[in-house]
Amino acid sequence: MRFLMLSMMIVCFSSCQTVTISDKYKVGSRPTFEETQWFFLWGLVPDQTEVEVIKICGSRSVRQMQTLDTFGDQIIRFFTLGLIYPRTAKVWCKK
Repeated sequence: MRFLMLSMMIVCFSSCQTVTISDKYKVGSRPTFEETQWFFLWGLVPDQTEVEVIKICGSRSVRQMQTLDTFGDQIIRFFTLGLIYPRTAKVWCKK
């Protein structure tokens, strides 16, 4: 029981990871595209690792791309002991 409580506290208080590639300013609007990508076996085996921005934005250019390690992703990873390793990808297109 102590181990479970300690593990849950570590998950709850651990920081989320974010990698952002953008132009000179941060975008405050909702993303044009958002998708959870699924990896398996501690992130070693990807299900899908590509986001095709040409299909998403078309002729518009990309304003910002981001990969996130959200709280929900961490919960799934915790309860599956890392066997399932989700990450969230987001893309913003210029208007």
